[in-house]
Amino acid sequence: MTAATDAGRAVADAHRREWAFVLAATVRVAQDLDLAEECVQEAYAAALSAWERDGIPGNPAAWLTTAAKRRAMDAIRRERTFRARLPLLVEPEEAVDELALDELDKPDEGQAMDPEDVIPDEWLRLIFTCCHPALAQEAQLALTLRLVCGLPTPDVARALLVSEQTMAARITRAKKKISAARIPYRVPRPAELPDRLTAVLGVLHLLFAAGHTAPSGPTLMRTDLADRALHLARTLRGLMPDEPEVCGLLALLLVTDARRVTRTGAGGRLVRLEEQDRSLWDRGALAEAHELIVAGLRGGRAGRYLLQAAIASLYAEAPTYEETDWPQIVALYDRLLSLWPSPVVALNRTVSVSMAQGPAVALAQVEALEQEGRLSRYQYLPAIKAELLQRLGRTDEAAAAYRQALELTGNEAEREYLAGRLTGQEAGPA
Repeated sequence: MTAATDAGRAVADAHRREWAFVLAATVRVAQDLDLAEECVQEAYAAALSAWERDGIPGNPAAWLTTAAKRRAMDAIRRERTFRARLPLLVEPEEAVDELALDELDKPDEGQAMDPEDVIPDEWLRLIFTCCHPALAQEAQLALTLRLVCGLPTPDVARALLVSEQTMAARITRAKKKISAARIPYRVPRPAELPDRLTAVLGVLHLLFAAGHTAPSGPTLMRTDLADRALHLARTLRGLMPDEPEVCGLLALLLVTDARRVTRTGAGGRLVRLEEQDRSLWDRGALAEAHELIVAGLRGGRAGRYLLQAAIASLYAEAPTYEETDWPQIVALYDRLLSLWPSPVVALNRTVSVSMAQGPAVALAQVEALEQEGRLSRYQYLPAIKAELLQRLGRTDEAAAAYRQALELTGNEAEREYLAGRLTGQEAGPA
């Protein structure tokens, strides 16, 4: 029983830590994302019984990689045997396509550096590879978060504000398009990186968000995901130091993560921003973020991530929550909305509006967003609405909104907080 438990824990830990590395190595052999994912899943399943029987290997990632690659090679050999025995089933055009793929995988004449030497991190290489411009950006984000980052499909759906069924279909369509269009697995060349940067930044942002507040599960945070996103953002900045939005994303992640140790209290209880001990915030991370933000704003090319970092920095710079420069935050949100008209940004803006102009003004804006319907699956809309209604003394309506937020929330720490607000066990201004 102990061996089985130890093996199960080791497999779970290897899945969390090594999935991307094993998948990347397997895709190199399989040249097909769907086949590679299937082989990696089989390798993890085989590890459960093998590690229970033979003991946990000293290098789990190497064991899993070898097992997955062997399965991929076996599948390729079976396919080749099938084709060799039934040559009439292979159309001439298909052979031409395979030749074209071979040409696509060849390096450009005079290329000075292998793309894998340009991108020094295995995870980052795989993210750039999956963010292929032939796919719609929503598909790039979904596929990469699911395959590379290992997020469960329900969590990817929550991150992108769609139903689980829609997300599963989106991922399936993306895989089929890769197969039908014969998009090769190839690390992009240096000249191709800028075309994929927007999607890569989006993946890293969503990966960090899933770590900062886990879409589901018993704990508020998944620090492994947050740490991975921070590492990748730093690596990306080293790769593309002159890209303002790369610096902006790193600054946003730094200033947000600086509050990590104060976000939960005893027993993992969620601690709201206004209640956090600011003396415990990571001042080194805040200072680093501040330098990146100032340099970016001076450059005059503030994008969405830099503006979000500037907003988060204003929260962090205030001596207390009440002393936050709310009008300035509203102004920055206005700039951000003009650049990126996202309903989530509009909702976040209402929090600062409630402090600068009062809860009634903010509530009207929240209700307008509710009427639009684009945030019907976003738990923070009814949660913010409930806080505003409570501040206005409309307790029955606030309770209804809290119940709606509870229905949409999968994170247990957030559910406990909302339940406490609903029952009146917690108090305080929104």
